[in-house]
Amino acid sequence: MKILIMGAGISGHTAALILRKKLSRKHQVTVISPNQLWNWIPSNIWVGVGEMTTKDVTFDLKKVYKRAGIQFHQARAMEIYPEGDATHSKPYVKAVSTEFDKDGTVIEEEYDFLINATGPKLNFGATPGLGPDNGHTYSVCTADHAEETAHALKNLIQEMKSGKEKTLVVGTGHGLCTCEGAAFEYIFNLEFELRQKGVRDKAKLVFLTNEAELGDFGVGGLHLKNGGFVTPSKVFAESLFVERDVNWITGAHVHRVDESTIEYETLDGKKDQLSFDFAMLLPPFTGVPLMAFDKNNKDISSELFNAGGFMKVDADYSGKPYEEWGPEDWPKTYQTKYKNIFAIGIAFAPPHPISKPRKSANGVPITPSPPRTGMPSAVMARLVANSITQMIKNKSDQPTYEGSMSELGAACVASAGANALIGSAVSMTMYPIVQDFKKYPEYGRSLTHTTGEIGSAGHWIKKLLHYAFIYKAKALPLWWIIPE
Repeated sequence: MKILIMGAGISGHTAALILRKKLSRKHQVTVISPNQLWNWIPSNIWVGVGEMTTKDVTFDLKKVYKRAGIQFHQARAMEIYPEGDATHSKPYVKAVSTEFDKDGTVIEEEYDFLINATGPKLNFGATPGLGPDNGHTYSVCTADHAEETAHALKNLIQEMKSGKEKTLVVGTGHGLCTCEGAAFEYIFNLEFELRQKGVRDKAKLVFLTNEAELGDFGVGGLHLKNGGFVTPSKVFAESLFVERDVNWITGAHVHRVDESTIEYETLDGKKDQLSFDFAMLLPPFTGVPLMAFDKNNKDISSELFNAGGFMKVDADYSGKPYEEWGPEDWPKTYQTKYKNIFAIGIAFAPPHPISKPRKSANGVPITPSPPRTGMPSAVMARLVANSITQMIKNKSDQPTYEGSMSELGAACVASAGANALIGSAVSMTMYPIVQDFKKYPEYGRSLTHTTGEIGSAGHWIKKLLHYAFIYKAKALPLWWIIPE
């Protein structure tokens, strides 16, 4: 059997390592990814303030895969033929090499099982002027972006040391962005760095977000029980913003970014401008561009992908009203209409947002998209890898492992300052990820298993996780005992 995995991020790489460990060498595991370097993305925020470098958060995939016995193509997947065609009796994927000496070479890889773990396309183009390449803002979405951001910040700090006052804006660059947690982490690491450099008094910090309120994080917010009291994450987050003297604008959709001005509107329909000297704004995500064709070369892309380019799996895509949404809408096996194709991580199409959908008074959608990164991505990878292993052994087309986001929990450690002695981080757990108001009528989540606190211990935990997960991703001895 041949298992082909498109994408080598957290979900794809995890699936590849687990499949290679569980299956005998008579079965082939192959990974296609346009990037040779693996990036531990959660630490990019530290690269973005100069606390780490690209080398600290990346490593060479080729060396790991060669040692592990996994075949690797540095290529960009372009087309899927789930039924084969006139030239291939088996299903296959067509990709284009991105290696320097093979750039543009077409690769055709057959498969018995396919995992789509391509992750997101960073859609900076959705907002005019957004992004580091053709726009006026910086990013921490990739290690290279983060290093460029750190370089710009270093220059800005030098200007501030000469007495100049600056406005720094961090947040989301579109009304449908996800991963607000990364922006949350970055602005507090930025604030900490400015204090460490002695220029905090020269900086005005503004958090610009599409969340309806602080602490939403694209999951509808959390409720935390401490000392007999239940505190909404809104209060928890606002207290931190006030303590660190960080301003905020919520419910915002950015229409365009000019050289020093952000044009946006808020949920009440008000349109405004925000002047800045430095801005790190996250882009919205789409699925990585892929097309699908049947055995007669008919385009069946719309059958496999939604309008955003994310792959449809075993979820409810009926588009029913918000009032009728439920935990049962979410996929459990991540299997598509083709029994041998799965989609995990950001690559799968969520049935609906987790936060309540909202539009501005002018009809502009301003709702965080569902986060599907980090721990949930890795857990999905393990579930699907285990299912494929059993399907091969049992000669079955029915996956045996399930894990809906409405049944899974997640842990997150959000850095609020990188320093061994005075650094801190917000440590949070959440169960379940998608609210289940049938099981937990009052808050949608368990108050026992949903927690949050800030302190120096969180910084040490995040630093430990950085090294532990890179160790695991390098498939070093006993890597599999480190949990997702």
